[in-house]
Parts: sequence; C-alpha cells; structure tokens
Amino acid sequence: MNRFKTTRILAASAFAFGLLALAGSANAADSHGGPAIERQHWSFGGPFGHFDKAQLQRGFQVYREVCSACHSLSRVAIRTLAEAGGPGFSEGQVKALAAEYKIKDINDAGEPIERNGRPADMFPRIFANDEAAKAVHGAVPPDLSVMAKARSYSRGFPLFLLDMFPGSAYQEHGPDYIVALLNGYTKADDQKWNAVFPGNSIGMAKPLSDGQVEYSDGSPKTVVQYSHDVAAFLMWAAEPKMEERKKTGLRVMLFLLVFAGLLYFTKKKVWADAH
Repeated sequence: MNRFKTTRILAASAFAFGLLALAGSANAADSHGGPAIERQHWSFGGPFGHFDKAQLQRGFQVYREVCSACHSLSRVAIRTLAEAGGPGFSEGQVKALAAEYKIKDINDAGEPIERNGRPADMFPRIFANDEAAKAVHGAVPPDLSVMAKARSYSRGFPLFLLDMFPGSAYQEHGPDYIVALLNGYTKADDQKWNAVFPGNSIGMAKPLSDGQVEYSDGSPKTVVQYSHDVAAFLMWAAEPKMEERKKTGLRVMLFLLVFAGLLYFTKKKVWADAH
C-alpha cells in the first residue's frame, strides 16, 4: 500500500513538474520575441455575449472600403448580413448590395456568364485564382472568412492551461490578435514592419490610417477604432450563429441542472427505505 501511495505521489509530482515546464516555455516564448497581445473587451465575450450591430456595420464598412481590395470573404453568404445576430441590414439593403457584385455562373445552355449578385450568393473572390493574386501582390492574400477563429496566441501560465480545452473561458484570441496586428505598424520608415507578426516583416503594408474611413454615426475615425470594428465583424463572419449557439447552450445547461436535481431527489425517495 505504501509503495502504491509513493507511486501516486511521484506520478502527481511528475505531472505538476511537466505543467510548470510547459508554463515556463510558454512564458519564455512570450518574453523572447513573442508578440505582446493585449486582451480586449468585446460585447460578444462570455456566455451572455452578443454582437453590437452598430459595430458590425462599421466593421463591414472598413472591410469593404479597405480590406476587400486584397482579401476575399468567400465563405460568407451575402444574405447573412440581414439575418438575426448579424449586422442588421434590411433585406432591401442586402439585395442592393448583392447586385453590386458580378458573379461568374453558367446559364441553362451550360455557357459561362457573368451576372449580378443575389443575396443567396457567397461574397465573390477578389482574384480569379492564386496565380492572379500572386501577379498583383507576389503572394496570395488570405481569405478572411474564418480568420478570427484561426488566429490565436498564448496567454501564459496559468491561463494557457484553460485555453487547451474546447469551450474554455476565453475564446476571443482571434479578434485580439487582429487588433494587435493592425496596430502593430509602429515604424514610420518601414510600412511592412509589424511588432506582432512573427519575424516582424509582413507582406501587407500598413492598411489603415486615421481618418481613412468616414463613419456616419460619430464614432472616432482612428486606427484603434477601425481595428476593433473590423475585428468584431470578422468574428461574426467566422461564427454568424454565435448568439444562437450561446442561447442554446444556456438552455441546455439549465435543463441539465433541473434534470440533475430531479434525479437526485428521485434517488433519495427510491432508496429512502433502504437507509
């Protein structure tokens, strides 16, 4: 028995030592050239979070006027701009917006045509293919459809332990990273030097500057504001059903709590005579 206890203690000690080693390596990575990502406040954070429609509309404006010159949004349907939990555009606005795009299609005779877009269409690709993108930029600009879910960073010990598990307490790494990246152009003499991007040399020149996008709602026309707005919009683009998912999750958790309570009292009643 003593040998068994000793083995358990040694195993627990080894596990704790491993966690500390991982934490040390994570913190070392952050302190030796790693990006310094500041945690931002988001309306959609936490289990009760929701998207700010006004912010999503501003973010979409920044995407259209700035980002869409290079980056596609080809996995997002135009119609979702009018759906619940999104930017809140009217069906008429979405229909008019869709008509501004030219969509390559095939007619009934099987011939290739180009037609006006419809709300059911996806946002078209900016470039016809990767070769066309490389001819303009020298590389293929990434599609931004799921960028806010694809980017992450280490928050150091002990928070990075929570982030190892699905459904962790903090899931806004991507928007935080986007904000930090867009504000990371800190050298006026080098438009492609970025404090956040690995190696500090990024293929995209500084895309935003103060006063570049005209907001009609009186919001500040600064890079900080633009970056927050477009990051929020990209989070919605990556997960347009987030609000619905959170509501469903809360209902399920409440059901499970009530169900667990009923099971507990049923068990006590059934086994009352046995005790």
